[in-house]
Amino acid sequence: MANVKITRALLSVSDKSGLAELGAALVRHGVELVSTGGTAKALRDAGLEVQDVSDLTGFPEMMDGRVKTLHPKVHGGLLAVRDDPAHRQAMVDHGIAAIDLVVVNLYPFAQTVAKDAERDEIIENIDIGGPSMVRSAAKNHAYVAIATDPADYATIIAEMDANQGATTIETRRKLAAKAFAATAAYDAMISSWFAYADQGQMFPETRVMGSHLSTTLRYGENPHQLAALYLPGGPAARGIAQAVQVQGKELSYNNYNDADAALELVSEFRDGPPTVVIVKHANPCGVATADTLVEAYRAALACDSVSAFGGIIAVNRPLDGPTAEAISGIFTEVVAAPDADEAAKAVFAKKKNLRLLLTGDLPDPARVGLTTKIIAGGVLVQQRDNGRVTRDQLKLVTKRAPTEQELADCLFAWTVAKHVKSNAIVYAKDGSTAGIGAGQMNRLESARIAAWKAKDAAEKAGWAEPRTIGSGVASDAFFPFADGLLAAVEAGATAVIQPGGSIRDEDVIAAADEAGLAMLFTGMRHFRH
Repeated sequence: MANVKITRALLSVSDKSGLAELGAALVRHGVELVSTGGTAKALRDAGLEVQDVSDLTGFPEMMDGRVKTLHPKVHGGLLAVRDDPAHRQAMVDHGIAAIDLVVVNLYPFAQTVAKDAERDEIIENIDIGGPSMVRSAAKNHAYVAIATDPADYATIIAEMDANQGATTIETRRKLAAKAFAATAAYDAMISSWFAYADQGQMFPETRVMGSHLSTTLRYGENPHQLAALYLPGGPAARGIAQAVQVQGKELSYNNYNDADAALELVSEFRDGPPTVVIVKHANPCGVATADTLVEAYRAALACDSVSAFGGIIAVNRPLDGPTAEAISGIFTEVVAAPDADEAAKAVFAKKKNLRLLLTGDLPDPARVGLTTKIIAGGVLVQQRDNGRVTRDQLKLVTKRAPTEQELADCLFAWTVAKHVKSNAIVYAKDGSTAGIGAGQMNRLESARIAAWKAKDAAEKAGWAEPRTIGSGVASDAFFPFADGLLAAVEAGATAVIQPGGSIRDEDVIAAADEAGLAMLFTGMRHFRH
């Protein structure tokens, strides 16, 4: 297919950035401009001559602008196969002029939804004529160029400059692919709004999701896997994907995954005291709260200083210089914080490979939403695990009630356990994790591993005893047998928090009473696979 010289262009945009420059370049190449409403005004304000679409079609814009480009003289000019004699004759018979370039970006539907507009305003921001022109032009890309993104204007101008006002088939193909993706994502946003917000459907009959490429990554979980980061096309919570990277190497797939795990956990404490989370391979290896961030970091590190090497750190307060100095004591891959002062930035500037991410506000851990997992032949979709329990919802099932400190330790351990891969056991004491057992095939082994880690941490720190002594312990799901509970007793735990619900609950409660434990049931499970 040959190059196609642009002689007539139709422009109708909501986003008018770069419009005047594009219009001037088109006019310089002798292109006739056809436009609508506000776009035509913007071009005229830039001193350019423009024909109104209503003059082209012979019909005025009507019905508050709902009908203006849906006309044979527009779509015939876009869809005509220029090499087909019958098509050419139809154009002559009906006075249809060819349109060689369409410049359209669509009504701001997502932005209208994001500002909590009334339903009628949202409906009015569903573009009809725009997607129709985009699809017509993209289908007929053999003869028509379609621009849906102002970022592509410079490419079109440069190509026209290099080809006596023409575009190449290679560029038109690329623009067509981008155009169909743009209309697909646009329709996905609209269908999602109708399903979830307007109709209140959790699982609509057809589920669609649009997203756009943020960046390609060096590789995936392993070097032989390709990977990329995509951002949602519509309104979404801010998180690691939107964080500002102040310094450091390019983030890898695993960096994003681990940093997300750290941020989600530290966000549970966004309204609490200074808190530090250290994550390794998507599991927390140390979590602590304290009066200052640096104290919290030292306590979190002490939980498992071996696993923390090369880990990911997230904090719930703006990062300060002393905390940055402490973090710099060992190799750390990524640090995520709402913000960082100049002293902290200066410290990390000496660690050129360390990635510092500033997230702004932390995401709301109670927010609604869905998570997805691809399986062979399908997609699993579920609600986010935003479940939380309050003190009033806890059920005391043992003869002894927990002390205030034990209750606080249990709730802290329970919050952390929600973010540990199942089977999860978390010991906590005085606002710090003491030992974490993650991802084992049985709960007994998780309890033993967490206790062993606590003992190892005590030996490394030179403590007289592990912090599991007098600790609270959380289990993400019920104890199916008393053996897991007895392992916690052996480790020195004095209070337990767990969902309950096992057919052997009475046996487990009896074992807790015999050991003098206080045990609370949450009635809620937190599996994380």
